[in-house]
Amino acid sequence: MSPDAPIWWSPEAHARRRGLLAARGVIKASMRGWFESQGFTETECGQLQYSPGNEAHLHAFETSFVAENGRRTPLFLHTSPEFAMKKLLAAGETRIFDFARAFRNRETGVRHAPEFTMLEWYRAGEGIEAVMADAAQLARLALLAAGAKALTWRGAACDPLANPNYLTLIEAFDQYAGIELEPLLTDAAGLAAAARRAGIETPQDASWTDVFSAILVTLIEPKLGQGRLTFLHRYPVSEAALSRPAPDDVRFAERFELYACGVELANGYRELTDAHLLRMRQMREMDLKQQVYGERYPLDEDFIAAVGAMPEASGVALGFDRLVMLATGAQEISDVLWTPLGLEGRP
Repeated sequence: MSPDAPIWWSPEAHARRRGLLAARGVIKASMRGWFESQGFTETECGQLQYSPGNEAHLHAFETSFVAENGRRTPLFLHTSPEFAMKKLLAAGETRIFDFARAFRNRETGVRHAPEFTMLEWYRAGEGIEAVMADAAQLARLALLAAGAKALTWRGAACDPLANPNYLTLIEAFDQYAGIELEPLLTDAAGLAAAARRAGIETPQDASWTDVFSAILVTLIEPKLGQGRLTFLHRYPVSEAALSRPAPDDVRFAERFELYACGVELANGYRELTDAHLLRMRQMREMDLKQQVYGERYPLDEDFIAAVGAMPEASGVALGFDRLVMLATGAQEISDVLWTPLGLEGRP
């Protein structure tokens, strides 16, 4: 919400947004009905966690539990329900979804909010293709529920009823950045040189991931999801997060992101079930967080144990508010939030 806009609870501002908020409810009901028709169970994961997530560049809100004797236990608001939902998979659940309230610090803007709704779901025993199909179906449901002809964002349009486009990271770097990525998968200096030739300047001490991200955000993401949905998949394994290495080539990971109108909507994995590898990745991420931000989050030992016990599964986290924004033609994410925080203009 722009600084000069009326405060969200003024009758004028609320009347302007009321139709968008009503559409949000219709979209959510349509999605919930679809999940139930597919045999999914809705969960209600707790928002307080011992660890909020262990990605270097994700920032959490911290609080504490105070016991009757005054003893304080540090806790965090989760950045996604992922840790809790994977524990439920380890407990025996097989198809679950959650419209979860999630919290991320240091994130504001027309596409970000510090408190938002993340739609997350998992299919035990199924591959990544199944949840990619789910994600495309949910984009179609949002369009139809909103009564729109296309998903739109700032002059761009995307028809989710059309067959999606599937691009590997290797293909996307070649097509949109003119960079042959495969020979540079472990060559930070080479990737930085290729980025400079493509017009992307990065600091001399930038890591491979930093350069990769700069190219992706600047040259590639704005071109994705134009006209039809785009699935960007087969990420370099260094960007695997909590996905498993590809069985046919361990240089890559079974991970995808879904785009419409140049906007990232969803992030999905064939889930990692190797607890030892998970611990190594999370420790590496926290070392990087310490180096860059001077802080680190604890590892959730129960979560690591649950990942080692959970079945093979695939899952997706989808930015529900973003999808509603595109389906309704809203100008910014605060337009589709019932009670936006409204940090603009505050000291």
